[in-house]
Amino acid sequence: MINDKAILVGVDGSHASYKATWWAANYAKHAGLTLQIVCAYSLPSYAAVSFDATYTAMGDDNAAHSDAQEILSKAKAIADEQGVEAATLIVTGDPASVFVELSRNYNLIVIGNRGKGGLAERLLGTTSSSLPAYAYCPIVVVPYTDDDGNLMHLNNTITKVAVGSDESKWGLKALEIAADFATCWDAELDVLSAVPNLKGIDGEDDVLKSYEDDLEVRIKPLQESHPNLKINKRIVSGPAVSALTKASYDHDVVVVGSRGRGGFTGLLLGSTSQGLLQHAVGPVYVVPRKYVEAAESRLDTVPSSPAEVPTKSLEEIAGVEEIPVTKAEPEVVKEIEKTIDPERQ
Repeated sequence: MINDKAILVGVDGSHASYKATWWAANYAKHAGLTLQIVCAYSLPSYAAVSFDATYTAMGDDNAAHSDAQEILSKAKAIADEQGVEAATLIVTGDPASVFVELSRNYNLIVIGNRGKGGLAERLLGTTSSSLPAYAYCPIVVVPYTDDDGNLMHLNNTITKVAVGSDESKWGLKALEIAADFATCWDAELDVLSAVPNLKGIDGEDDVLKSYEDDLEVRIKPLQESHPNLKINKRIVSGPAVSALTKASYDHDVVVVGSRGRGGFTGLLLGSTSQGLLQHAVGPVYVVPRKYVEAAESRLDTVPSSPAEVPTKSLEEIAGVEEIPVTKAEPEVVKEIEKTIDPERQ
């Protein structure tokens, strides 16, 4: 998993994005990766729903740029608090298209999620333009609250990882990435395979046994390549979205592929993508379609890691500017952390 590429986290001044910054910095420190923080804005329409409404929709570009620097300074201080030095970028224009191009250059992109407006809605909005579907590297979506508005606590360490497994190429890649991720943290891996409700169906036991056999075949290579990883396997009855959402309550991370022909990987198409990403109470690690789309013709063309995806220089990506900022004062960071995590009050 570890290569020269950094982790990128997107911020927009919302508490959700600062929480994502905390998660990204914590993981970057653990994995030995560098961190870059990007603040995206466009005028005039985006200004009205971004930056916690710190300026009006008709605000000028100088004001927006200044606010972006202030947001970056706070996010940079959050990273610094965990011992991670972060570079900072500003993106102007449509963030969805720019983030897709930026994703070529990163090991992982992290964004916060919950509520209306801001960067998350721009990047997760529709299936046709959503970052999890079209990025060139995996995406982690970090929730801010649960459905009832309760703030969610994020652990400094990861001990349990869940992954949705099916036989599609996307599902197999998600399984491989989940095993690598769990190994990185010395965590347990729970492999979930969803099956239709078989109650009352003739040959129910035989059908269930075939699912179990298929799951065993998928897991065997992981057991050989990760001999020290504790792998638990489970067949779950019912919709894949429900199974993974439930898993988010007692796992630190849930891993899933972003496209397939049904099963777990198919669940991120259409409205069901919002089902998992909007209702999960823990971080969701998405293996994007574009990252593995070469597998549609030949499985051996799938990149083994983001390091194999060709990069683009920042000069080649329109609307991206690397800009140094001074990190915010420690008191500011402490106040943010009290707000974003109930266990740090």
